[in-house]
Amino acid sequence: MSIPRPEKKYTYGDYLKWSDEERWELINGVPYAMGPAPLTEYQQILGELFVSLALYFREKNCRVFPAPFDVRLPQSDEKDEEISTVVQPDIVVVCDPDKLDERGCNGAPDMVVEIISSSTAKKDLNEKFNLYERSGIQQYWVVFPKYKVVDIYNLDESGRYKKTESCSVGERITSQLFPGLEIDVDVIFAE
Repeated sequence: MSIPRPEKKYTYGDYLKWSDEERWELINGVPYAMGPAPLTEYQQILGELFVSLALYFREKNCRVFPAPFDVRLPQSDEKDEEISTVVQPDIVVVCDPDKLDERGCNGAPDMVVEIISSSTAKKDLNEKFNLYERSGIQQYWVVFPKYKVVDIYNLDESGRYKKTESCSVGERITSQLFPGLEIDVDVIFAE
């Protein structure tokens, strides 16, 4: 299939036909190219966060997946091939095994992590923020490598994200959603 055009709306059925040589996301049918491999610093942060989360969830019922990992976010009763939103967060935590299949996650995971880069900042802080909130993802971690900060958003009782933590070097990340989860920020941003 040819390269997706931004002026056309696509579905997960279309997405499955695209070349594996390029990574894409769909948000409300609009294709977004994922770009080349991230920088070394980004990969280091991703690795440290993934290891910390994987160790915490090892003896629990939740599973942790690093990108690339498809998260399909259907609207109401969309059939799988008709889904118009497929994203690949940097890290995904899924606690409901019924949402997992051979293609990834179908439905809202419990938590997602996005590591902000200059090329993804607008999408991660706007489109994806609103999408994750609307989809009911309980917790959203936003990692800012440039500032060595991790912001944590939790859904409140009205279904809106509220920033509950902003952790920087010298501090520890904790989670309202997952009691006992603690990650040393210094480890995430170690050089």
